[in-house]
Amino acid sequence: MKKHQISQDFLCIEKVQKIIERKQKIELSNEAVEAIKKCRDYLDKKAIESPEPIYGVTTGFGSLCNKHISADDLSTLQRNLVISHACGVGEEVPQEIVQIMLLMKIQSLSYGHSGVQLDTIQRLVDFYNKGVYPVVYQQGSLGASGDLAPLAHLSLPLIGMGEVYYRNKKYSATEINEKFGWKPITLKSKEGLALLNGTQFMSSYAVWLLMKARKLSWLADIIAAISLEAFDGRIEPFNMLVHIVRPHAGQITTAAHFTQLLEGSEIITQHKEHVQDPYSFRCIPQVHGASKDAIEHVQHVVETEINSVTDNPTVFPDEDIIVSAGNFHGQPLALVLDFLSIALAELGNISERRIYQLISGKRGLPSFLVKNPGLNSGFMIPQYTAASIVNQNKAFTMPCSTDSIESSQGQEDHVSMGANAATKCYLVINNVEKILGIELFNAAQALDFRKPLKSSEFLEDFVKCYREFVPFVENDTYMHELIQKSIDFINGVRVVM
Repeated sequence: MKKHQISQDFLCIEKVQKIIERKQKIELSNEAVEAIKKCRDYLDKKAIESPEPIYGVTTGFGSLCNKHISADDLSTLQRNLVISHACGVGEEVPQEIVQIMLLMKIQSLSYGHSGVQLDTIQRLVDFYNKGVYPVVYQQGSLGASGDLAPLAHLSLPLIGMGEVYYRNKKYSATEINEKFGWKPITLKSKEGLALLNGTQFMSSYAVWLLMKARKLSWLADIIAAISLEAFDGRIEPFNMLVHIVRPHAGQITTAAHFTQLLEGSEIITQHKEHVQDPYSFRCIPQVHGASKDAIEHVQHVVETEINSVTDNPTVFPDEDIIVSAGNFHGQPLALVLDFLSIALAELGNISERRIYQLISGKRGLPSFLVKNPGLNSGFMIPQYTAASIVNQNKAFTMPCSTDSIESSQGQEDHVSMGANAATKCYLVINNVEKILGIELFNAAQALDFRKPLKSSEFLEDFVKCYREFVPFVENDTYMHELIQKSIDFINGVRVVM
């Protein structure tokens, strides 16, 4: 397979997903190589010729920005920076996200405004292509001045320190260097700062979250459509005339999706005794649609970020300017990651309400979706589980971005907390997947009570595939196993959007 070239072409979420799913190797384009070399040559020359101190190049960092560093100590300064900032704690970042971190860091450094050696970036490319994933920890970043602690752990193996995973086995950096015949990189001026400054921890989580959010958003529609059929719901709330007069894009998309999903259904077209459905069914276009719009907005911000230079200082060789500024500040990501948490939590919130309606013994469905309620508790407690998860998500949606704690002796006096927003959103989205798994578990059970009437061909086929993993429940059984199989089914579904 042809390698993906790291270049200045726009990198979208769909492209990242294809690179990862196809297990595509990467390489630096000629354009990127030239830009990297040009910037490094300029910085080396500037460090010698400039009478003025250059932050992070000939000075210390943070509140030590006025401390001049001699030329003989510049390499030691950068090495010390990486080592001293590797202060991450907590759980390890999943390897699938570390893989994205490598790709995002390579992309950001390739624009030729960071002053990193070609050898350094090429080693990151080698890590990516060989599947060598540094051990990174989830806690430690304030999301301003870059994701310092996690990016320090990402960078440690470059200098022969830290740990990595290779084929799911953990190695020391020394061991992996011996395995591949690599020598530790000797960092030049500014390189440690370029590696540690940047938003690649936040943005990589955001990329992963968006890939999953887009999938769960569409699956939420499919599962809700099965619930609607099982509840003997009405089609009128999805009439496009309603949505044209309130033309939010996500709302229109959702209504159109449901119209398509329900086409040919015998259940949706049968006579209804009830005039209206509860909000959790009637307002699906409005609620699911708002989450779709939120996801689209988040994607726009994240795609801007992953096509940006986010370290500091920023080097402009053509203009003969080195600017110390704040592109490492994670505020754009912090805000939208909090927003994404809320949007995803709402998909789980309304899903749990549909679960509740399905077990309530209404519209001809048996209480708790079993033929002999009383003797059997049936689907009583899966709803408890979903409610518990919804409550946890409510706590997780408290924003991180509204907090700031100053650091570096007041030099870094406003931070984004975007890294915490990212890891928190990771918990939310995995919780939503569990809730949707429980809804599908309930919806498929309830739909079977509508037989011999059939739903649409698509939904019938979807449930038929589901039944290969999760059977109809006749009598009380060990529900945990079935719920987990339902969640695993959702996780394994590929959605074509």
